[in-house]
Amino acid sequence: MEKVPMTKPGYAALQEELKRRAGVERQAIVKAISEAREHGDLSENAEYHAAKEQQSLNEGRINELEDVIARADVIDVASMSGDTIKFGATVTLVDEDTDEEKHYQIVGDQEADVSLGKISISSPISRALIGKEEGDSVEVAAPGGARSYEILKIQYV
Repeated sequence: MEKVPMTKPGYAALQEELKRRAGVERQAIVKAISEAREHGDLSENAEYHAAKEQQSLNEGRINELEDVIARADVIDVASMSGDTIKFGATVTLVDEDTDEEKHYQIVGDQEADVSLGKISISSPISRALIGKEEGDSVEVAAPGGARSYEILKIQYV
């Protein structure tokens, strides 16, 4: 059973999603199925089929969340330190071509959200950064072509 690394906030968010899906959403779907059944013939009842599909999707996500939570390896980033980049690091980079600064935290696959500056440990940029130090340059093979970054700052917060 492979462990899934994640931060404390990421773990808490998954637990909250599981609680919501297993409680409120599950009950709402059961109610929708019950109401759709009251409309008669189920073979041509679009509301019933939509509710059953929603139930299937919700139960699938619940199973996925339970599995990930059971295999979670929760890492307290605040207790970490060091001069090299590893899981949980918040990294400040500068694009060597455009001089644009970027800030990323390396997190688990389940909690990654680029719009929030959280990149997956398995992403190309994370793989290029792991083990590097401040001042190092890295080249990342991205879908839009290779990009070069200089590492300005490493923090564990």
